[in-house]
This record gives sequence, C-alpha cells and structure tokens, in this order.
Amino acid sequence: MPHPADPRRMAATLVAGVVEGAMLPEVPLPPADPADRARAQRLALATLRNFGRTQAVLGPLVAREPQPEVMAALRVATVELLELGEASHGVVNATVNALKSDRSTVKAAGMANAVLRKVAGFEGWDALPVQTLPGWLKRRLKGVYGTEGVAAIEAAHHATAPLDLSVKPGKSAPEGAEPVGLSHRLPSGLQVTALPGFAEGDWWIQDAAAALPASLLAVQAGESVLDLCAAPGGKTMQLAAAGAKVTALDLSEGRLKRLRENLTRTGLTAEIVCADALDWSPAEKVDAVLLDAPCSATGTIRRHPDLPFVRKPADVEALTKLQAQLIDRALTFLKPGGRLVYCTCSLLPDEGESQIEAALARHPGLTARTPALPLGRATPEGGWRTRPDDHEGGIDGFYMALLHPNG
Repeated sequence: MPHPADPRRMAATLVAGVVEGAMLPEVPLPPADPADRARAQRLALATLRNFGRTQAVLGPLVAREPQPEVMAALRVATVELLELGEASHGVVNATVNALKSDRSTVKAAGMANAVLRKVAGFEGWDALPVQTLPGWLKRRLKGVYGTEGVAAIEAAHHATAPLDLSVKPGKSAPEGAEPVGLSHRLPSGLQVTALPGFAEGDWWIQDAAAALPASLLAVQAGESVLDLCAAPGGKTMQLAAAGAKVTALDLSEGRLKRLRENLTRTGLTAEIVCADALDWSPAEKVDAVLLDAPCSATGTIRRHPDLPFVRKPADVEALTKLQAQLIDRALTFLKPGGRLVYCTCSLLPDEGESQIEAALARHPGLTARTPALPLGRATPEGGWRTRPDDHEGGIDGFYMALLHPNG
C-alpha cells in the first residue's frame, strides 16, 4: 500500500482488527497525521455500520474470501462508493494501487479491480437491510422490546450519531445547537476543537442520555459526592459544575488522564482517585454516590459499531456479578439519609431493571424513587430507561435508578 499511514489502509486495518475481536481503540496503527487518522476512523465506523450491506454486495462477487486485510479494504471501498457516494474512478484506483504497493496484498489487486468496478454499478444499496444485532443480543432484546422495538433500535444504530454537548451553568452552547433533554445537539462531522466555547471550557461532549443520571442526584452546592467509575468525566463535570465537592474514582489511570484534561479545560475541580471501588473506602461518608457501573455498553452501539463484533454473552454474566458487588459497596459509602444513583449504558435488563430488583430484595428498606426525566420512560421497579430510538437523531440506551437506603 502507498504509505503505512494511508487513511484507507488504516481504515482496513481497523475493520480487520474488529472482525478478529478487538475494539477499535485496541487496534494498533502507525504514526499518522491527525487528519488522516480521523479520516481512517470515520471510514472504519461507516464500514462497521454497514458491514452486513457490504457482505450482501460483495458476497456474490467474491468466489473465495481473500485474506482479512484485503476483504476489509474491499468493504471500506464499497462503503465509500455506495454509502458515501465518492467518485468510483478515484476509489477504485486508490484501493487497487494501495494493494499493489504492499507485497502481502499485491496478488489481490487484479481481483479487487474487477470486483470494485462491479460494485460501483450496484443499485439498491439503500434498500438493503440495516446492520442487524448479533443473534444472542437480538434474541434477548426481542424478549424485552419486541420485534418492532428491536427493528427501531437497529435503525437508530444505523444513523450516524450527532454531537451532544453539556453546557456549564451560565455559559452558552455554540450557535445552532438545538436542545435535547438537558443537552444541546449539533450535527455530526464537526471539528470539535474549532467550535466556539471549546477552548474556553464552556461545554463538553456528552450524549443526551448520559447527561441524565447525574441530574437525578440533584446535588446542592457544598454536598460531598462520590463519582464511581468516573472516567472520562462527563458526569464528574456535571456534578462539579453544580457546586458539589466531588471525588472521582476510576480503576484506569489511562482513562483518568482524559478526565484530568477535561477538568483542566473546563476549569472545574474534583479530587481524583485511581483505585478499585471494591477495595477502597472514602475517608468520610458522603451525601451522594453516582455509580456508572461497568457494563456491556450495548446502549452505545450507535456510536460504537465495533461493540457487536466483540461483546459475548459471557461478558454480560461477569459484569452483572460485578455490578451487584458495586451497588452493595456503594451503599456503605453513604451518610444517613444519603442517596445513590445507579446507571449503565446497557439495553439489557440484566444490567438495569433486574439488577435493581435484586438490590431491593437484598437490602431491606432500600427504595427506588426515580422522578420523571425529559427523555425515556419509567420502569416498574422504580428506575428509568432510555432507548436509542427515543428521540429523532437517536440517544444512547441507558438505565438509571435513584436509590434511598432508608425508604
């Protein structure tokens, strides 16, 4: 291929890595210009969102599937041609030349040329089904949301996620942003760092659904709040902006680095602790705890289309055990009369409704009283649920519940 940092090659590397079981951030890439890396990321995300469609187009044209990187390059080029509408001459030539310039893929160049010229003439791309969820996840969600509900969720996943912002009190969102719940929304594809107010720290990126759990705590200025599993820090910043004394805890020092950067940019403060919440305790009990528990993240597929390729049922089983342990641990951190918000960015009741039902059964006197929020719906056990199809343009699928230990 022409250069190790060529965006098309990097995109193919990312797609091949995900197919082989890695999350996008885990796939190693060569040093590259930030603009080229961003383009590669966009191409890879678009390809993963349309993976099933690329298979429907390429399957009949490829008698024997080539090596993973070549097949990924064909998928990326197919998406460029049929989804992004780029000029066929440029896409075909660039892809073929890239394959020719790499010793490991040069033999596939002729095949790629023939296949992509046929792809360029394909009609009916928009009529092909959108990307379907993996079978194990689709079966579980159908049992909860029904066939039509799952179809609506898949349609929301197919659309590119817009840019949602949380704005500091007294500051303004960039011009043109529209209110969505507690947040403000701009179209996707914008250069975030160039937007008015970014450098000044007036706002931060946070999905409209992800902004809801911190609001449930309704913190007052001066209250002590513990944000468990806090990185990358959107909820920490919400709590700090409301005037709370926030301790932000996370197990990952790497993720906490991003939280520190966000706090610095926004001029907000929090005590940062790198520790395992199951082994750590605060010096003093706190007024409120926000537990954004580790989960399958199945509510964020619209922004992370690599997730369905990587997540397995066994992951959920391990995570639900951890979530229960974290709920029990978090309750011990509260002052008398304190409150806990539990949330996950998961569509699975195992990590939401069922988790809270089990917690209520384990802890006599514990109640779930979650007030109405601007997006989503109430759930029978006292929690709140959002789905990706709950708003035009989509939002993340979240579950949240406001818990009171003493009724």
